[in-house]
Amino acid sequence: MCGINGIAGVKDHARSRQLIERMNGMLAHRGPDDGGIFVEPEIALGHCRLSIIDLSAAGHQPMVSTSKRYCISFNGEIYNFAKLKKELGEYSFSNQTDTEVILAAYEKWGKSCLAKLEGMFAFAIWDKDEKELFVARDRLGIKPLYFHHEGDALLFSSEMRPLLKSGIVPRQINNEALVDYLRYQTVHAPATIIKNVNMLLPGHFMTFKDGQLQIKEYWNVAKNKADWSQVGTENYEEITDRVSLLLHSAVEKRLMADVPFGAFLSGGIDSSIIVGLMSQMCNQKVNTFSVSFAEEELDESKYARQVANKFDTNHTEIHLEPGDFLEHLPQALSAMDHPSGDGPNTYVVSKVTRESGIVVALSGLGGDEIFAGYDRFRYIKKLYRNRWMAHVPGFLKDGAGELIKRIRPGGASEKLTQVLSLKSWDINSIYPITRQVLHDEDLSSLLNGTLTPNSVQKILEGYKLNKNGKNEMPLLSKVSVAEISTYMQNVLLRDTDQMSMASSLEVRVPFLDHQLLEYVLAVPDKFKYPSTPKKLLIDATKGLLPTEVINRPKMGFTLPWEKWLKNDLNSFCTRQLHALGKRKEFDDSVIKQLWQSFLQGDGRVAWSRIWILVVLQHWLDENDIEH
Repeated sequence: MCGINGIAGVKDHARSRQLIERMNGMLAHRGPDDGGIFVEPEIALGHCRLSIIDLSAAGHQPMVSTSKRYCISFNGEIYNFAKLKKELGEYSFSNQTDTEVILAAYEKWGKSCLAKLEGMFAFAIWDKDEKELFVARDRLGIKPLYFHHEGDALLFSSEMRPLLKSGIVPRQINNEALVDYLRYQTVHAPATIIKNVNMLLPGHFMTFKDGQLQIKEYWNVAKNKADWSQVGTENYEEITDRVSLLLHSAVEKRLMADVPFGAFLSGGIDSSIIVGLMSQMCNQKVNTFSVSFAEEELDESKYARQVANKFDTNHTEIHLEPGDFLEHLPQALSAMDHPSGDGPNTYVVSKVTRESGIVVALSGLGGDEIFAGYDRFRYIKKLYRNRWMAHVPGFLKDGAGELIKRIRPGGASEKLTQVLSLKSWDINSIYPITRQVLHDEDLSSLLNGTLTPNSVQKILEGYKLNKNGKNEMPLLSKVSVAEISTYMQNVLLRDTDQMSMASSLEVRVPFLDHQLLEYVLAVPDKFKYPSTPKKLLIDATKGLLPTEVINRPKMGFTLPWEKWLKNDLNSFCTRQLHALGKRKEFDDSVIKQLWQSFLQGDGRVAWSRIWILVVLQHWLDENDIEH
């Protein structure tokens, strides 16, 4: 796990070296163990190393192939590198790293090597003979890759801040992305909050030669699934056996490391299953870490302790008081490479985990998205069963919506009213509403400008999820695709990466093993419907978890934000909102009104609507983004 930088197409050799050194300096937190640069005419590659596999100096990057033709800068882990190494026996290997295996695979198979790689990665390979740059990102987008292409030059990095530090990228807000951020507490790839800075999409690669940039897809979450018709003929026992086998394999692969490792343990089903499987596979106690709060309604620590006791782990409980969080908050916000409505919780647990000597931590992230763990899976399934209601006369639906909002004011009622107003209850229309933080009516008054098209709808339309017919993906799997390609990739994974790497901690996510995912997406709804919590997952790991953990109320890994924003963080929020109101993009009076409504307990203004504004202003100011 590391940080990578690159500049291609800049002909001034001395300038390239200066820029790549400057960019490398911004990624030191991602790779404190080693660093290096590679500079030749028209190319400069940078690398900051967090040593995980082969801790010797032989793993130094950028790394040149034995043929001297290729040079690589790589961030991530290839879990099947030992197997691939045997397949590439004709290559003269000089070290034990997975990095050199990628070089050998590219030398033998070219771009098609991506189909053989199992893991999380973002890497760049320079072909000295062809003067061509090849850059790729893993299937699920676990590792980030940002780039800026203008004229004959291409800059790329594991983070956005090095691109800004280069001095080449203008520090300007992307106004279309700003609307996206306020709608969904994030900006959906390929866009970012900065104008002319993009992300390489998951499952994509790009080539750059003679100033020309080409981007192509090599894997698609909606297309690369197991054969639905074949999986549909299997009985439930066969399906649970297959899920169990794939899940065990996914965890086992991710235990590969030459450094101390552990796991995040919230006490929920997903993280508890990962810890349970790790305990079965490891010949020593697993190190586990959880967060506890004084606020009992948000505290999951008793469940985490129960799981830790069952599997006899070395358990560390991180108790957070408001004062503790206030102490961490400036560092957590400064660690944000891209503004987000989430993340500080991951920063805190990552920081303590790393300070305990752990370099690699496994996480239960992805379990909800794949195994229908969120309430919206049941919600959307229920709406589909009652699609006839979409054809009820509009005046009746409007009247019902207004009545619901009066009886039970709040965000949930507003979303239900929006759903009732839809002409068609299909996933492309329903799902975006369920994930929206600020509604378009609010955005119209908050922003001094026109609203842009809904990015989530655009993403879903690209997957053609509304298409129905023989051998089509099951409905719950369509919801999974929506979750994976929007919220998970652009909020959860981005936050996990930037917050964990701020403390030089590598986080691995077994539930996002692409082989496991491809199979589960093909499982019929009747076997996956969460009539009990994550039924398929629980049955595939039968007997692993205590009943109390399985049937406990779902809480989620969160912080007592509402209380903190009204009290301990009140003055901080007030300052940030006042500064944001001075920016030309915003209506200051509407910001003040939202803040006051929240403080007065208006159920229609959730803490998340306030926090995304606070975080945005802090990030814009800290990164000196133009007013």
